[in-house]
Parts: sequence; structure tokens; C-alpha cells
Amino acid sequence: MIFLNCLTALELLPYNKKFGPTRISLWIHEGNEPHMANHLSALKRARQTERRTARNRANTSTLRTQLRDLRETIAKGDKNAAEQTYRKTVSALDKAIQKGTLHENTASRYKSRLNARVAAMK
Repeated sequence: MIFLNCLTALELLPYNKKFGPTRISLWIHEGNEPHMANHLSALKRARQTERRTARNRANTSTLRTQLRDLRETIAKGDKNAAEQTYRKTVSALDKAIQKGTLHENTASRYKSRLNARVAAMK
């Protein structure tokens, strides 16, 4: 596997002429080379997609970690700690809605079910 350092558009066009039109990808597998974009707009869109994918993956990971922490706290049975963690989790869910990582109805469903679990604790 060969990793290409971020090539600029001016460097990619001669690269494409030498190796053929292929889709943009920073990972090239020997014997299975992906297609590379030829148009500058397609190259830009590919760069944007990579940045957005990384950002969305980070936001999703943060949210899932917060949800896991709350579920673990509920499993331990400490109601005060669960209520504090619940507030942080609700904040993380609201941020996920703002960032477009999570749909509003999905977050509302999470909040409702988690709140019911926290309220049911003794």
C-alpha cells in the first residue's frame, strides 16, 4: 500500500495523465488502483468529502462515548452520578443535532429513553 502525500490539483493532473484517469484516493493498492478524478472541481469535492467525513466521524465518536459513559453509570446504580452524566449526555446530543450528526427526532428518542432509565433508579 502506498500513501500519496496530499497532492495539489496541479500535481494531480500530470499524475493522472501518466497513470490514467482514476477516482481520487490517497490510498493506492497495488493491482487494484482506484480511479482518480481529473477535474479540479471533482478534486475539490473529494478533499471536502474527506474533511467532512473525518469531522463527522469525530463527532459521532464523541457522542457514542458520552452515551456509553451514561449507560455504564446507570449500570453501576449511582443515581446522583447518573443524573450529572445525563445532563452532559443531553448537552452532547444537542450539539450533535446542531452539527448535523444526529437527527432531532433520534436525539429526542435517546433523551426520553435515557431519562426514563435514570428516573427509574432508586
